[in-house]
Amino acid sequence: MLNPEQKKDLDKKALQLRYDIAEMIGVGNAGHLGGSASLAEAMAALYFCKMNFGKDRLKDPNRDRLVLSKGHAALIQYAALCELGCFPRSALKEVKSLGGLLQGHPDRSIPGVEAVTGSLGQGLSISLGMALALRLDKSPARVYAVMGDGEQSEGQLWEAAMAAANFKVDNLTAFLDWNKIQATAATKDVFVIPDFDKKWAAFGWNVLTVDGHDVAAIVEAIDKAIAVKGKPSVIILDTVKGKGFSFAEGNPAYHNSAFTEEVYKQAVQGLDAVKARLA
Repeated sequence: MLNPEQKKDLDKKALQLRYDIAEMIGVGNAGHLGGSASLAEAMAALYFCKMNFGKDRLKDPNRDRLVLSKGHAALIQYAALCELGCFPRSALKEVKSLGGLLQGHPDRSIPGVEAVTGSLGQGLSISLGMALALRLDKSPARVYAVMGDGEQSEGQLWEAAMAAANFKVDNLTAFLDWNKIQATAATKDVFVIPDFDKKWAAFGWNVLTVDGHDVAAIVEAIDKAIAVKGKPSVIILDTVKGKGFSFAEGNPAYHNSAFTEEVYKQAVQGLDAVKARLA
């Protein structure tokens, strides 16, 4: 359980990740704001609190792994890896540029990225393979897979879910970013997938549902997942797409879009207001 000071520190980390997202999109460049911003607290809890991971452990066989299955939200992972010092801040200015380090989707050429992702539905399968390999090696490392809610319509994902439960892969924890909006509309209006909690439980997983913007609740859920033996866990993050950017919250238009100079200033001003409250 986090004490108040630890919670405040992680809230500040989540805020910094949102500042980094805004910096990477900048003015006139398109970027996946919505689904990156909804994961800021989860990424802060994982990378800066719970994971055995850091810039000096990128090759450590016992490091924890994070696979961003919803690879279009790469900006939030890049922000976290940058804040950990895995690559220089200058790289944030070159996202999706010719010759730049940071591509539109995660690539293993980027320090700290464990898997190439972006074709939705495949990240859980990759994570399962990693977790099984680590178990064979008797490694204490854990694997964390981060999925989207629109991604839940992919068949391969559910094959992996069945296999993980069948093989009792308890060193695997999945996160479901339940932000309720996908590329063009509300997820429920595109492909209805009711009762995520009951569905995952029926597939044999330990299921936890938390406020995805409460770092303390996320850390507690991760601790509970680690304590469960004999089955994988999934943490359903109840989130708001575009969280932290008032103009983008719950707005499908900011799934992937560019900032005008005016909107960029509005984004930074909103973050500055949160920073003042956390000071």
